[in-house]
Amino acid sequence: MALTSKITTYDPSWPDMFLAERDRIANGFGADLIAIHHVGSTAVSGLAAKPEIDLLVEVSGHRNTQKADAFMRSCGYVRGKDLSPGHHFYRKDVDGVRTHKVHVCPTGHWQISRMLRFRDLLRQDSALRNLYQSLKLELEAENTGGIGEYL
Repeated sequence: MALTSKITTYDPSWPDMFLAERDRIANGFGADLIAIHHVGSTAVSGLAAKPEIDLLVEVSGHRNTQKADAFMRSCGYVRGKDLSPGHHFYRKDVDGVRTHKVHVCPTGHWQISRMLRFRDLLRQDSALRNLYQSLKLELEAENTGGIGEYL
């Protein structure tokens, strides 16, 4: 079973793709919006990645979930199951290829600090970044069970 997309070399357009999508979805969270962060491998310069832009939306709370869901649908997203309590997830595919993933968590949620710390560690430590890239490529090459096995 294939992954949602193939790992590619770092693309310097990924930060601009993040900025464009950040601006596109920001209004969907209204007054609850605190920040939108670029996370995941595409947020780490020089790191090979599946070309799927990960956005972490930090909100003050999940007070307008139905409104946010409707807005995200209008932007081409599908709401997935919550990845943990309070961790909402959306995905967008274009022509059957995953292009964006949006994680929405309230301030203080443990996933916010985990995602930001891991991103920042990879940005700061080139040896760790290279080890992580090697592991990603190895896991992709050996994968037969799809994204669940890869993760």
